[in-house]
Amino acid sequence: MAPVRAHFIEPMLLQLTPRLPEGPQWLYELKLDGYRAIAFKAGDKAHLRSRNDKDFTARYPLIAEALSALPDETVIDGEVVAIDETGKPSFNLLQNYGQREMAPKASLLYYVFDVLILDGSDVMHEPLSRRRELLLSEIMPKLRDPIRESAILDARLPDLITAVKAQGLEGLIAKRQGSRYEPGQRSCAWAKMRVNQAQDFVIGGYTVGGRTFDALVFGYYDGQHLIYVARTRNGFTPSSREALFRKFKDLETAECPFVNLPEARSGRWGEGLTAEKMKDCVWLRPILVGRFEFLEWTPDNHLRHAKFVATHRE
Repeated sequence: MAPVRAHFIEPMLLQLTPRLPEGPQWLYELKLDGYRAIAFKAGDKAHLRSRNDKDFTARYPLIAEALSALPDETVIDGEVVAIDETGKPSFNLLQNYGQREMAPKASLLYYVFDVLILDGSDVMHEPLSRRRELLLSEIMPKLRDPIRESAILDARLPDLITAVKAQGLEGLIAKRQGSRYEPGQRSCAWAKMRVNQAQDFVIGGYTVGGRTFDALVFGYYDGQHLIYVARTRNGFTPSSREALFRKFKDLETAECPFVNLPEARSGRWGEGLTAEKMKDCVWLRPILVGRFEFLEWTPDNHLRHAKFVATHRE
């Protein structure tokens, strides 16, 4: 069989699920909050590409330099991650990597979890368990920092979930040991689950949309002052939207209850609430308290990936 030339391969995707499968046929890894990246070495030159085939080689030169030790005509799959001062992945630091004020705060790593082509041989048809063996025996011993293995977690799923929650990490991934690599496919053989933080916040308004509302606007009290932190349209069913909307009728007010609004900018992820965006808001007397899950706090005191869970009155 003729050797296969290394090239960009569209990465296999993961199915988002609220509950991961259990059993001896499943392997578990940490879900890292970073940029998915395909690395390959062709013609003695190493390349690092984003999941959409954008160039990461020049953007992350230290990783690219370390990738030069890859075997010729080899393709691997992994995640570029920025590690903060506490040792945890930080998506904010990753997005701002390279800016002078961020330089001392982040350590950039490339976590590898799969091999697609090895020494000119296509191994995507091999089961995941075999590909992991090849990764550990034929590739990782040749590589050095900032390239590391995305380790398999050897523990029961409930214990892993508890540990991830306790450490404030993003979530977990489950992969079927016998799965082959399916480029560009979102296969049920690979699943991901976010393990988010949760906290009570005060609902101070909503944005208009549809028969009920589009998104909740919420925050927390700092002394007597209500501070806006986020808005979300996630976590609702049609019935929960209608039930919540009925509670709003007696709480509507003309006055914005948040002392830090309007904000000057919408922010990198759009959580900021500017004067223009406030035109779409209906304000509520801050009586209703909701439980929200979220991924992390941003440096500008907003929440990323917030999701509504339930409400109760104070």
